[in-house]
Amino acid sequence: MARYKEYDYSQGKFIPIHFDKQILPGTFEYSLHYLIDNEIDLSIFDSRYQNDETGAPAYDPAILLKIILYAYSKGITSSRDIAQCCRKNVIFMALSADTRLIQYLDCMNEEEKK
Repeated sequence: MARYKEYDYSQGKFIPIHFDKQILPGTFEYSLHYLIDNEIDLSIFDSRYQNDETGAPAYDPAILLKIILYAYSKGITSSRDIAQCCRKNVIFMALSADTRLIQYLDCMNEEEKK
């Protein structure tokens, strides 16, 4: 009888991930990342923030825009689902530079419930 090496799909593995290496040239996410960072002027949002000297730093509008547009391109429109993608999907993590947008998106989800 043949013998095979043991394996277990339920095991985990820690893998170091470099987010800049996950956004590959030629992909939609690469184009989105490039356009938002290099071609679109988002300075209009700067005047909306009044946290220069006090208050917590805000999330960069470029990162929020990347996440929302990428999610919509995948047919994901619920903030709860987008938050889940930011926790579990490497491309979402890479586009957001893993800035922990989850708390922000979860707050948006609370507003959706009202």
